Formats: sequence, structure tokens, C-alpha cells
Amino acid sequence: MPLLEVRNLTTRFHTRNGIVHAVENVSFSVDPGKTLGIVGESGSGKSVTCYSLLGLIPQPPGRIHSGEAIFDGVDLLKIPDKALRKVRGKRISMIFQDPMTSLNPFMKVSAQLTEPLELHEGLHGKEALHRAIDALSEVGIPDPEKRIHSYPHEFSGGMRQRVMIAMALITRPELLICDEPTTALDVTVQKQVLDLIRDRQRQLGTAVIFITHDLAVVSEMCDHINVMYAGRIVESAPKSALFQNPLHAYTRSLLKSIPASHPKGQPLYTIPGLPPDLSRPVAGCSFQPRNSLGQREKCLTEKSPLLEEIHPGHFAQNCPGCLAKS
Repeated sequence: MPLLEVRNLTTRFHTRNGIVHAVENVSFSVDPGKTLGIVGESGSGKSVTCYSLLGLIPQPPGRIHSGEAIFDGVDLLKIPDKALRKVRGKRISMIFQDPMTSLNPFMKVSAQLTEPLELHEGLHGKEALHRAIDALSEVGIPDPEKRIHSYPHEFSGGMRQRVMIAMALITRPELLICDEPTTALDVTVQKQVLDLIRDRQRQLGTAVIFITHDLAVVSEMCDHINVMYAGRIVESAPKSALFQNPLHAYTRSLLKSIPASHPKGQPLYTIPGLPPDLSRPVAGCSFQPRNSLGQREKCLTEKSPLLEEIHPGHFAQNCPGCLAKS
């Protein structure tokens, strides 16, 4: 039974320039102990999808128009704010993209680490502090008894991200959402952070949603992958099936754009054009103007393609032009 099941989630932003269709009819599920990857270019709707689940979308201008997010039998989109706050940070935690803007620069790390324990477990004083020190030690921060009394700016980028991971895991959550946690980190620190998340997941049995645009990270971390484009899922499959047999032209384009996949000395492949303006929804296939690996002339022009099961467990948008090979 899935720990989290999202059905037909639709989130839009009502702005002066029109309605931005950020997420449209997105559905997926996450099983206990498994890792779901959500990949796509910037602006594809990855982060907005997960922020919607936790009530982190600013309203206004954001508005969740429809959908369900069933977590352990409770719809996260329908419960009152007070009930959602008991889930958020306790049973579901999030590692944000930029630890320098996510950590409060005016508060010591000790205060920020003990806050979830005070709010969700009623721990205070030395008991909470000792638990916070243990959390820092578990994520590999040296001399945690002293470093816990430091401010965020006294840590390196990699160490700040470790603090964020410690804060997210300190309450032993059942679901961990990672929003591009390795952005702006060098390769060595990136691997350390990924290994740390994976080790803690194994120890705690935590389910993970991993948001990223880095397909190399996805290939290492995830069990199942959703590919998003223009606010919709265009392909969804187990990791091995997606990498061995990508169906949608956008997925094939992403895989082809990986530098390591190019012969030495050959020019790098880039997806032509830019993602569509989501304040002006396209009537047909949203990827049609950029489709260079399928058959653009066959793309749907009057109705949006639906996500359908093409092979057992392997779903893709049923656009003839994007499923065709050039």
C-alpha cells in the first residue's frame, strides 16, 4: 500500500499577467522505503508539486484547484492548517534547495535543530540539545558539541546542507522530500550528501521524493522516475525501464543531453528552444515546438495528450509525434 498517493493535483498561480498553469493533473504514488525521482527542466513544476502537498504554496497568488494527496489515509490538501502543521516537519520533512536561504542566518544552529523537537515531541533544554548534537554527529559534522552553537555562515556549503539534512531527519520522518539538495555543491561533497541521504533512508526505512534536473543523480538514487514538462508528467516508469527504453521525445532529449553520452570531440546535444509560457496553455502537445527526436508534424495540435500505459508499468503521454522516432 502506498505511503503517499497523489491524484490529479492541479496548482495554478493567479497573477496580473494571467493564470499560470504550474501543475496540471499530476498523479503518482510513493511506497514506504522507496525513492521516487521527479526530473525535468527548471519551471517544469517539480518543486511546486511537492510544495503543494505541504501547504507551502503562497495563497494568494497560488491556489490548489483540484486533486487529492492521501498520506496514511489522510488527504493533505483538505485537512486544516493546524493538522497539517503536525504532519509537516514531523512525519513529512523537506530538504530545501539552498541551505543558505533556508537556514535563519540570525539563529544559531542549536536553536534551529531543536525547534522541531520542541514543536513535535515536546522536548526542551538539555534533552533536546543532546538529541540535536547526536543528529549532527550522524550526518558527519566533526566536533558537533561545539559546532552546534555556531551560526550558519560559519559552515561551508556542504556542511550547511548536512545541517539541513540533520534538521529534516531529526524527527524520524516517514517521508523525506529532497528539493535539489546537491545544487551548487562540488562533485565530492555531492556524493557525500547523496550517500548520507541513502544511508539514513536505509536505517530509518524512510520513503523519499527526490526532485532534480540531474539524471546522473536520478540513476543512482531512485527506484521510479517521473519526467515532468510544462506542469505535466510526460513519462513515468521504473528506473531501469526509463533509461533502457525511453518512450517520450522529451525524455530521450534529456538523456541525449547528458555530456557523458557524447562521443569525444562531438558537439553536445541541446534541446532546441525554450519551455512554453505556462500562463498561455498550449491546446495540443506542449513539446511540439522543441521536438527534434520524434516526428513533430505528427504531434497533437487540438487536444492535450493523456498519460497512458504503453508497456506494463511504463506510462507516457500518448502524443504520436513524441512517441515516434525520428
